[in-house]
This record gives sequence, structure tokens and C-alpha cells, in this order.
Amino acid sequence: MTKVKEASAPSTNPRKGRGIEVTESKVKSDNTSGTRENNILVAYFSHSGNTRVIANQIRESVGGDIYEIVTIDPYPTDYDEVVEQARKELREDYRPKLKTKVENMESYNVVFVGYPDWWGTIPRPAATFLSEYDFSRKTIAPFCTHEGSRLGRSVTDIRELCPQSTILDGLAVRGRNVKKAQNEVSEWVYRIGMKKRK
Repeated sequence: MTKVKEASAPSTNPRKGRGIEVTESKVKSDNTSGTRENNILVAYFSHSGNTRVIANQIRESVGGDIYEIVTIDPYPTDYDEVVEQARKELREDYRPKLKTKVENMESYNVVFVGYPDWWGTIPRPAATFLSEYDFSRKTIAPFCTHEGSRLGRSVTDIRELCPQSTILDGLAVRGRNVKKAQNEVSEWVYRIGMKKRK
């Protein structure tokens, strides 16, 4: 059973879903977790909502569970402020605390990891997520949203954080195209071996 708990305090009223225990609706489960060989988690950090759209499209294509990476301290909504904060966090290799945790990460062998490309790499909440769990012998499928930088050096940085993982070719979707990216997402998950062509 997949469990997710609050990082700051245990939930007093967890809701139980199909095969998953959730708090604050941050993790949703679908008992069609990919193929028989794969137990899939789609984990993502989204600031503007674009990465969330792609994460949901991936889940529609491959099944599995979905988990939103949420920081305890939210990011500013002002563009200039979040850009400056992201630059400072990257320079200091800061790892913000996350609001929820996946308690049985060991049950997943494929983890899709999504994020907006910030300063050419993964934002610090995604770095925290990748640092908090043992991804040894897991397959990681990175995906990002961007406004021109594509994947940047994010895949290289993920490899450094998870040296014993298999890192698949990533997907980069321009932010303005996310709502019409389902075909691109479907082709990508087929290309990396996560979905059979219909």
C-alpha cells in the first residue's frame, strides 16, 4: 500500500483511496499502474501549473500513482521574485523542506520526475525529492516545461543525484504548448518503452 504523510506533522484525517493513503489530496492512485512489470509513480513540482498539466497527461498514458512535490514554504507568485529566489537557491544548493513524503518509495521501480526548467536545471524542490529517497536500481523518466531552455543540464544533474538509477531520455514541453501536448507525451512514453502503441 502506498502511503504519503505530512512532513511537518502527521495527518489526523487521512483519506484512503484505492490502494493508497493520501493527505491533502497530494497523491492519487490508479490501480492500472503501467504494465505488470512496472509500478509507476509520476512525481512533479509545478509552480505555474504547466508541469502539473503534463504530469496528468503522462498519468493518463501510463497509469500509476501521482504525487505533487510541494514545499512547506511556498514560492512567491511574483515572477521577478521567484526568479531571484530560484537563482539564490541554485547558487547555494539549497534544499527546501517538502510538505509530504512518499512512505513506500521502494515499491516503485519507475518514477517519472517533472519540473519547470529553472536556470537551466531542476528546481531545488525536485532536487530535495531526488535526495530524500534511494533511487538505486530505479528507472527515472525526466520531463520538464520550459520557455526556451528545453531540458538544459537537468538530466545531467539528475544523473549526479541518482548515479545508480537508469535515466531515460527526457521530455521537454514549452509552457505555452502544454494543453495541446497529449500526442507529444504519448509518443514520448511509447519511445521510452512505457506504453504500447495502439
